[in-house]
Amino acid sequence: MTDEYRTEQDSLGEMQVPADAYWGAQTQRAVENFPISDVTFGRRFIRALGVVKKAAAQANRDLGTVPEDKADCIVEAADEVIAGEHDDQFPVDVFQTGSGTSSNMNANEVISNRATELYGGDIGTREIHPNDHVNFGQSSNDVIPTAMHVAALEAVEKDVIPGLKTLRDELDAKEDEFENVVKTGRTHLQDATPVTLGQEFSGYRTQVEKGISRVQDVHGRLSELALGGTAVGTGLNTHPEFPAKAAEYISEETDLSFREADNHFEAQAAHDAMSEAHGALRTVAGSLNKIANDLRLLASGPRNGLGEIDQPENQPGSSIMPGKINPVVAEAVNQVHKQVVGNDAAVSAGAAEGQIDLNLYKPVLASNFLQSAQLIANSSAVFGEKFVAKLEADADHCAERVEQSMALATALNPAIGYDKASKVAKKALAEEKTIREVVLEEGYLDEDEVDDVLDPEKMTKRGILGDE
Repeated sequence: MTDEYRTEQDSLGEMQVPADAYWGAQTQRAVENFPISDVTFGRRFIRALGVVKKAAAQANRDLGTVPEDKADCIVEAADEVIAGEHDDQFPVDVFQTGSGTSSNMNANEVISNRATELYGGDIGTREIHPNDHVNFGQSSNDVIPTAMHVAALEAVEKDVIPGLKTLRDELDAKEDEFENVVKTGRTHLQDATPVTLGQEFSGYRTQVEKGISRVQDVHGRLSELALGGTAVGTGLNTHPEFPAKAAEYISEETDLSFREADNHFEAQAAHDAMSEAHGALRTVAGSLNKIANDLRLLASGPRNGLGEIDQPENQPGSSIMPGKINPVVAEAVNQVHKQVVGNDAAVSAGAAEGQIDLNLYKPVLASNFLQSAQLIANSSAVFGEKFVAKLEADADHCAERVEQSMALATALNPAIGYDKASKVAKKALAEEKTIREVVLEEGYLDEDEVDDVLDPEKMTKRGILGDE
């Protein structure tokens, strides 16, 4: 022991550990073995590890497999981890052993040393042992996938869905606000029949609503917990009642519904639920990307683009062009989509790997999933509050462009037939006239008939114009 370091020991021998650190020898070995990315687990996963360790201690206390006084100290120390009081004590790189053993032992050692302090002992004495007490009835092979599901489901329910609901609500408000703004529809980026801006926003709102439903649908699979399978799924060295009891305590702590896995061998050897759930996140990210792209197009200009909506002035858009405003928030959403797509490649590839009784891509699966969840949650809320909520429609410009649209000829089909309507459209384009002007010139309809058939607002509703 020195002023700066203390000596801790594991099965491989002694290690010098920073004197003020709660972690021990195995964590220190991992820090030295994996100087790979400087990326460590964040709040959601560390919290989940604390939740699992607390629930395990509570279950073991109830079952008499860990002495009550020591279990109580473990619970108190785990509560501090859950609350985020020791996040700086989790220094292990995400890119580590594929089972996540280093992170499991990191949690065991931090909670062990803190619990030992609460028990009245000194750090490093292991009066409350990281393996014999904190990790009793557990293995990294069931703890880490359990923490993965706890962290993933909490992220979905408490971060992603609220973020998406914020965006949904802002789109819903704009749908109402733009209900009567008639504009030119576009297919293939070419003029099409009229729609209202509100109708377009109803499509965006529905995309987000369906996205919420998609991520909610994964709850059932993510609610299954591997805890109790220990090394390979057999449950060796754990009490028969431990898995169900621990799942109950995890449910109580998170206010979410968790249960013992249907099959422990599947729960540890495969991570299809994580792949499925991330697939839902990838789909949602694609929806947000499409909406962001559309709004960027509709706001393009201000003078030489579509210019149908006015975007918010979130910040100056150029270091050289005065007065330029860019759709910066929408662009951030576009970038989130690309990151999530990359994460999905890592998650789906990792979930498909592993050998025999254990998937060995647990840390990278967890890290990528949780990054995607955080990005979607935050970008959805920001997109809704800082961009969508501040959009304004240029109704006059929309009406002007509708009147000039060649696609108005579509409404002529029932009245004068497709061939004559095509002739009208071609002549209008060639002579730079409106459809209305050419129809009257050709004498196909009188003014009252034209007003009825070429009513842009009526074209936004189902039906045949001019049909009495």
